[in-house]
This record gives sequence, C-alpha cells and structure tokens, in this order.
Amino acid sequence: MNQGKNHGKNLLSSVPLGPYELRNRVVLAPLTRNRAGKGQVPQAMNARYYEQRASAGLIISEATQVSPQGVGYPNTPGIHSPEQVQGWRQVAEAVHRKGGRMFLQLWHVGRISHPSLQPDGALPVAPSAIRPEGEAVTYEGLKPFVTPRALETQEIPGIIAQYRQGAQHALEAGFDGVEIHGANGYLLDQFLRDGSNHRRDAYGGSVENRARLLLEVVEAVATVWGVTRLGVRLSPVNPFNSMYDSDPDKTFGYVAERLGRLKLAYLHVVEQDQSGVTTGQNADFRRLRDLFGGPYIANGGYTYESATACLARGDADLIAFGRLFLANPDLPERFAKRAPLNAPRPESFYGGDEKGYTDYPFLAS
Repeated sequence: MNQGKNHGKNLLSSVPLGPYELRNRVVLAPLTRNRAGKGQVPQAMNARYYEQRASAGLIISEATQVSPQGVGYPNTPGIHSPEQVQGWRQVAEAVHRKGGRMFLQLWHVGRISHPSLQPDGALPVAPSAIRPEGEAVTYEGLKPFVTPRALETQEIPGIIAQYRQGAQHALEAGFDGVEIHGANGYLLDQFLRDGSNHRRDAYGGSVENRARLLLEVVEAVATVWGVTRLGVRLSPVNPFNSMYDSDPDKTFGYVAERLGRLKLAYLHVVEQDQSGVTTGQNADFRRLRDLFGGPYIANGGYTYESATACLARGDADLIAFGRLFLANPDLPERFAKRAPLNAPRPESFYGGDEKGYTDYPFLAS
C-alpha cells in the first residue's frame, strides 16, 4: 500500500469524523440480521456481534425503527421503548469497551411493511398510495405487499417527531452519533424519488418539495445531536423496493448540496444496484461527493483492492463493508496482513441464533 500517495490516505489510516478521530477508514455497513429479541429488543448476542467488530473505524448499526409504525420485518430492533434503549445501551457499552465508535441508524420503512406488522393491523404509510412490487417478509412468511395509505400533510410533523424521539433515545443509549436512513426504498427515500412520490402538497412535485421531509428530519435530529455527530445515507440509483427517479443526478445533487451546507458528519452513499436486476441508471457519485463537500462514505460491494483505489483517487474518505465484515469480524486486521478472508454464509444472513452470526472465526484462531 502506498502510504505517500494522497497524504497517506488508505484503508488503515486514521481519519477525523466530526468530533472524533477514527482509527481507520473501514466502516461496518448497517446490516439487517433479524436477530433482535422479544419486543424487538437488542439482546446479549447482538452486543457480542458488534463487540467482535469494534476494530472498525466506525460501526453503523443495523436499521432501527423509530416507532411501531416504522416496522417492516420480523425481529428487527427498535429505539422507541425503554427496553430497547436498555438493550442498545448494552451494545454501545460493549463496543466502547473495545475502543470502538458506533452510530445508530434511524429507520422508518414506510410502505415496505404489511398490516400484520403494523399496530392494530393498520395499512403501512407512504408519500403516495402506490403499492411496491413483490412480497413483505412477515412472521407468517412472505405475503404480497399491500397498497399503502398516503400520509396526510398534517401527519408529517408526527413522523418527524418519531425521528426526533429515536435520536433522543439513541443519545440516552450511549451511542456516538446517529445516521438517518434515507436510502433503499424506505420512507424518506420514498419521498425523495418521483417514482414513489406523486404528492401535490408541499412534500411532492419539485425536487425541493420531495427533499423537504428528509431535510426537516435532519433538522429535528440535529436538535438532539448537533450536526457533527449526524450522518445521512442515500441510494440514488438503487431500484431495490420498486424505486425509481426520473433524474437521479438532479434529485440527489440537490440533496447532497443542501446536506453539505449543514456541515454534517458525513454522507453515506449506496453506489450499487442491490436489486439483482440492473435498471441501467447511473449517477455521478464524484459530483455528489463534491457537492456535499464533507466526509463521504462509499458503499457498494468494495474489496480491499477496489477500496484502496477509491481512496487513492480521492473518490471517498471511508469505505463501508457489508458481507466481508459480516464474515470477518477482524476485517481491518486481515486487511493489514493481507490475510485470507472467511466466506460469507448467505443462508444465515437473516434470522436465527449465533450460528452464522457470532461464530465466524478470527484470524488468531
């Protein structure tokens, strides 16, 4: 690795992020694992899982719903009850004991839910009453998505309040910061992209209107955390969850520039099409990085080699790793030694117990 190139900026060099000096540029990407306990409360094995990966420069938690309405999958953790706060506190403490840094990702799934997952069997909510293609994952198995209920304008402040409360609870749980999930076809992304947002009020139509909810959520969360401990995740071209935008460069260029003005801790961008069926849409990610102007986390199936090249080009400041970090709890050490990597076991990605979760071997073993 060329230490001299780009002022020594490589995967294992330290990097400032908000008020923190991170030990390296390797980020544990937010990975849904469907292993929360009863009441969607983080449990001891979740603390163990994150503690094992505390050598990351930054850990971003799995997506964590800000309210019962925000639930979209079985056994995903929340941050809206006292029990959930206590469960997450055990996770944060375990990571901190190992010298790690951890942000909690705040999540509302919007239409990517099912009445069986909603309070009182209610319809999921969305910017517009447009049913996504595919099936919801429920406790009774796969069920076709339903047509969601379009949120009324007067309900929007209540949605923002859910994020603010989640942010407050994350602070009480002892995290180092929070990330707002504005990606991958969930509620805030549904508002951002014109394929899912057909509204005619102040939250629909123009780019400025479609971005309004995300920016208001950012403002609300910043009242709890400030801006230097707050990041945002976006996915301009990922069609996962039936998502599409007619002009992703325009839409997300506007969002990146507006977020940049706020001097947030970072912008985290999913650069990869995760649908399995590419749409052929592209975005100018370097332009997004430049418009944001602050620390940029790139996410998109990176390897050691492609991540090293990305940093050397100046296209990112940190790289988020998902499956590689899932299967290699000591990924930074393995990168440092250029050691062989464990292969991920996809059959145990979602749900279950410690198998395929906390039992991946360390290099030392």
